[in-house]
Amino acid sequence: MNARRIRLLACFVAIPLIAGCAVGPDYQRPALPTTDAYLRGPLPATVGGTGDSQRLLPGAQASAAWWQAFGSPQLDELVARALAHNPSIDGAQAALREAQENLAAQRAAFLPNVQLGYSASRQQNAVGTISPTLTSGQPIYTLHTAQLTVGYAVDVFGLNRRAVESLAAQAQAQRLQLEAVRQALAANVVAAAVQEASLRAQIEATEGIVADATRALAMVRRQAELGDVSGLDVAAQETALAQARATLPLLQKQREQNRDLLAVLAGEPPTQANDRPFALDGLQLPRELPVALPATLVERRPDVRAAEAQVHAASAQVGVAVASRFPQFSLSAQYGGSATAFDRMFAAGNTFWSLTGSVAQTVLDLGALKHRQRAAEAALQQAVAQYRGVVLVAFQNVADALYALEADARAAEAAASAESAARRTLELTRRQQQAGQVGGLAVLAAEQAWRQARVAAVQMQAARYADTAALYLALGGDWQDDASKR
Repeated sequence: MNARRIRLLACFVAIPLIAGCAVGPDYQRPALPTTDAYLRGPLPATVGGTGDSQRLLPGAQASAAWWQAFGSPQLDELVARALAHNPSIDGAQAALREAQENLAAQRAAFLPNVQLGYSASRQQNAVGTISPTLTSGQPIYTLHTAQLTVGYAVDVFGLNRRAVESLAAQAQAQRLQLEAVRQALAANVVAAAVQEASLRAQIEATEGIVADATRALAMVRRQAELGDVSGLDVAAQETALAQARATLPLLQKQREQNRDLLAVLAGEPPTQANDRPFALDGLQLPRELPVALPATLVERRPDVRAAEAQVHAASAQVGVAVASRFPQFSLSAQYGGSATAFDRMFAAGNTFWSLTGSVAQTVLDLGALKHRQRAAEAALQQAVAQYRGVVLVAFQNVADALYALEADARAAEAAASAESAARRTLELTRRQQQAGQVGGLAVLAAEQAWRQARVAAVQMQAARYADTAALYLALGGDWQDDASKR
């Protein structure tokens, strides 16, 4: 190959990206609601009573593995299994890889496109042709042709740069969506574990109520046979027993369905739901709760950041639409050889080359490009509105969780007081029975009242655990520090 032509082709391949302006809007972060608090009133220093209070830490950030604050190795192991095997994680990871590959493919447009080609054809000239293809005049011959073609789209107005910018933002959004899925999955596992522990305690208390009601009914029936009580008393006790029995199957159904849920969250079929059941006494209530500031929440919560990345992608798409209305420049070069013998294709006189520059400008499209630009601008406005909505919902989630924790603490304190009072009543009633002041029926009634108070206390305790997990999820966790380790 001629040295001068080689240098010319090399210079073309090495053409740098021609500097030019990237038309369209440069990304600007949307304006956010101005607030430095979540609640209408001041943030309380603690929630709960002296024995079970939770201290709120304004400005602190939750850890990446926030579920470890519940102090349950069993829960930690289940969350780890869910994060490793749940299909939603696999799907989000695949979506991220897809976005990254699309970005890499678009970045390739910054470089020249190089193609090698070879063809061989068997041909015959028409008999008696005035100008035969070969100087030898041979009518039948084989023609070998090889060529190198280099094409390059000059990104003068930034169409490709805006496309890459949009795809990079979409890849970032998918990365953030993956973390949002991880956080939500962990929260679902914690909530299901708490629910299982609560249902187990409620079933145990309800079974005791059924047993007490059964003994009370037998006692009332004996009293009715002796004429001490009427049939109305018997019917009332039968009703109480039937109501207690009706509650039990519903709780058992919820327990079994919850176990199925735990198995599926761990990426396993319900038939493999053989893990050791959770118990409330195996969980501890986190005593210190971080409450990140609203400005920090916007920076740290993955779904908020993902929504912002979508705004960035939509902004870049406006630039793509604008750049499409400007002239498009391209360069191409071709070098090759052609001969009847394969080894003579690049011999002197058998080579060919070309350099081509082109520019294309749409002059009539009936407004198609203009309308595409307007559609992209509307999509950007939609993305901004959705982002602001996600931010407001994030603030609402934190506020709701804080209000719920405060209400849970008061309700749990009241339920604990009611259970304590019911227990004292039961103890006093038993002493009165020993002294012959009351009968066994009064003791059974006191036992039923205590067990019912116990059910209410269990429900309130579980609510505090669940709403604590909801607060951690609302805050988003310190996922950025953890992401670099995966």
